[in-house]
Amino acid sequence: MQSLVDFLNGIIWSPVLIYLCLGAGLFYSIATRFVQIRHFREMWRLLLSGKSSEQGISSFQALAVSLSGRVGTGNIAGVAAAIGFGGPGAVFWMWVVAFLGAATAYSESALAQIYKEEDEDGQFRGGPAYYIEKAMGQKWYAWIFAIATIFACGVLLPGVQSNSIGNAVEAAFGTGGMIETTIGTISLAKIVTGTVISIILAFIIFGGVKRIASFTQIVVPFMALAYIIIAFIIILLNIDLVPTVFGMIVGDAFTPMAGVGAAIGWGVKRGVYSNEAGQGTGPHAAAAADVDHPAQQGLVQSFSIYIDTLLVCSATAFMIIITGAYNVHGGAEGTFLVQNLAADIGANGPVFTQMAIESAMPGIGKPFIAFALFFFAFTTILAYYYIAETNIAYIRRSLKLPGMMFVLKIVLTVAVFYGTVKAANLAWAMGDVGVGLMAWLNIVGILIIFFLSKPALKALNDYEAQQKAGVTEFTFDPVKLGIKNADYWEKRLKSSGKPAAQPEDVDGEPVKPTA
Repeated sequence: MQSLVDFLNGIIWSPVLIYLCLGAGLFYSIATRFVQIRHFREMWRLLLSGKSSEQGISSFQALAVSLSGRVGTGNIAGVAAAIGFGGPGAVFWMWVVAFLGAATAYSESALAQIYKEEDEDGQFRGGPAYYIEKAMGQKWYAWIFAIATIFACGVLLPGVQSNSIGNAVEAAFGTGGMIETTIGTISLAKIVTGTVISIILAFIIFGGVKRIASFTQIVVPFMALAYIIIAFIIILLNIDLVPTVFGMIVGDAFTPMAGVGAAIGWGVKRGVYSNEAGQGTGPHAAAAADVDHPAQQGLVQSFSIYIDTLLVCSATAFMIIITGAYNVHGGAEGTFLVQNLAADIGANGPVFTQMAIESAMPGIGKPFIAFALFFFAFTTILAYYYIAETNIAYIRRSLKLPGMMFVLKIVLTVAVFYGTVKAANLAWAMGDVGVGLMAWLNIVGILIIFFLSKPALKALNDYEAQQKAGVTEFTFDPVKLGIKNADYWEKRLKSSGKPAAQPEDVDGEPVKPTA
């Protein structure tokens, strides 16, 4: 099984995908005139001024749901893996992916808002499957994405998150004894952890998106802030080493100890895994938000990339490097380019981060990371459930099979328990297959959509034109902008009785508003 998954990863995560991720981010950065920089202040304003409704959740709730997907084991175990295989220079390439990916995140999230729908239960639904069908006109491609996403987010990826929880709990509190089962010898600690996670998960996901949003909007800010505070304390205790760490990260990015391919490859792979820009997961939560204009949620989602990578991932990287709690693996099995820890310390788990905190705060590191990983990973599992649920809702528009949502809940809960107790290498490798497959399908899709009709760019230009005109109540008229199949927004504008506030914009260039 491991060899098959590794073979698939070798194909999916070829250099082509790495260049595609970087290239798409650079392309959208240039096309939007670096929206991630120009509208940084507006992102803050929108984040704090959103509202919820019967049909949708607020911008902040949508940000929390998407952040719960972005801020997960990739921020703790994923950063450790990037450093362990690519050296400190991999962190630099994670930053590059984050900066460029913020523009990609705007584009895919704006598309999700433009082409969102109200489902049969009156809830907003949207995401890549919806905008691929409506903007590309290729329903077969949308179905491939939906099926791949259900499989990835409902089966493969949850196991990665729960596996890190199980490993961290076992490292912090011991095995509690070993038990023989039909799937091998498993520690009692992992069995108990998997059972507890599964019970709590079932309680929340059977409550629907509102319960998920309510849970994540409280937990996500708290856990991210607590984690960053701990990291900040460790950095302050070693403040004299910060320039050296910066030098290692930047210097190793261009003269990498593990080779150019290793630094860039692992940095991009774990960067995409962590911040999910271009992967196609964030747009699902973005579509659920109730906003006045699609560009608004696109900007909010763009900001989430900064929180994920430039804050949380950087906090992990600095803790690990500043304390020297890492090894850099060589090409051959059992060889190291840098060995600061015991040879049996793996690079695919949270051990580096645990040891980094433990070295600065004895007695705190292991239990703190176990606690942090539980919330980081658990909220990510909730986000994965919502994404899989949304794609099942998409399929049910055409194929109404009874009990699909119920089956998803059961399968995901079982996958979480199984992932908690199984070995880390297989869980991460299967997760990489899911992430890579979704990234391929989504990035190709949003690039084709751009060249077909530029809907995300038209929405941004339109929003900027209304800002310049001093509009206080933004409206979105897709017909006037030459955007087809944005049915929800057409109905909304018609039912509001308000005149269109948008200037005409067919080629993606803003026109001076008229009275």
